[in-house]
Amino acid sequence: MYFRRLHLALLITAIAAVAVSAQVKPSATDWNEWETISPEGEEFTVTMPKNPTTEATKFPYHKMELNTRLYLAKAPTGALLAIASLSGIKSDPSAYSDFARFNSYIDAFKDFFPPKVRTKDNALTRMTLVSSRPFHGHTGRSYKLSIGELNGIAHAFATKKRFYVIVSLNTKKDEALEDKFLSSFVLPERQAEQPKVAAGQAPVPEQGVEASAQNAQNETKLPEPNQTGTEGNTEGPTPTPDNTTKPQPNPNQKKGPVSGGVLNGRAIYLPQPEAGADATGVVIVQVLIDEQGAVVEAKAVSGPQNLHTAAVNAARLARFTPTMLMGEPVKVTGTISYNFGRSN
Repeated sequence: MYFRRLHLALLITAIAAVAVSAQVKPSATDWNEWETISPEGEEFTVTMPKNPTTEATKFPYHKMELNTRLYLAKAPTGALLAIASLSGIKSDPSAYSDFARFNSYIDAFKDFFPPKVRTKDNALTRMTLVSSRPFHGHTGRSYKLSIGELNGIAHAFATKKRFYVIVSLNTKKDEALEDKFLSSFVLPERQAEQPKVAAGQAPVPEQGVEASAQNAQNETKLPEPNQTGTEGNTEGPTPTPDNTTKPQPNPNQKKGPVSGGVLNGRAIYLPQPEAGADATGVVIVQVLIDEQGAVVEAKAVSGPQNLHTAAVNAARLARFTPTMLMGEPVKVTGTISYNFGRSN
């Protein structure tokens, strides 16, 4: 009788364990079901966990309004895969450089994305540039990204129409999951821009254009006939100090950068460096600003070595009002001072 009761108890325990296990879902980080998506209106194709959440919103950025789309797969255990798609900053080299456009998009992403994934309002966000990563002809960069307890990597790419950031975050390192997602992202090859030609006009090589312009200039400066009346002499009068041709400035010659000194007060956008609360010291960053007001070169020249990277990364995102010289925009060199430990 005792053994029968023991066997019955074991049988009941086994049945209960099976029932409980049937109610427990498998780990969401396994994501056994994946699908390849190519959303309408987007340029990318990617493989990610099936049925990701999607969101399309308007996002204010300075005086602009960006169109944003977010494709997100989030596991209760912490793993997170996402693609952020932004548009609204046109590819217009006459207004600003591709470098400035990329930096503006990254700056907007840092405001747009963290609130979508962090679990605490005071969760610290850090985004550190790792390397440049061109992809199929598109400008790209790789970043280390941390949002609160989540850590991982983000790849950013700028096309002519949109800006994409592909993100893999987790509470623990999972290289297989990260590689499976990030390596599946595909963009079409960037098409080379063709020179614009007026209707009915055949394209002329650049060298031919210069030669034609030079010939036209020579035709307008033909010497006057010899005033002595001698036929066949077309050399004209011998130049004298009074009528010697003076060299004319070349309108196509680019002006060199002008010195702007300390530039903090001239910035229209000056982001603060990302550093710990206990960071102290003053870092001076030498910068070169292009004709559109974007920082194209930045180098720390003084201050604590451990703060150089944070100061340079912040300086590269700064924007300035274009500097005009004789009615034309010019490049500017100067310095930005970052005083860690208090507001700049």
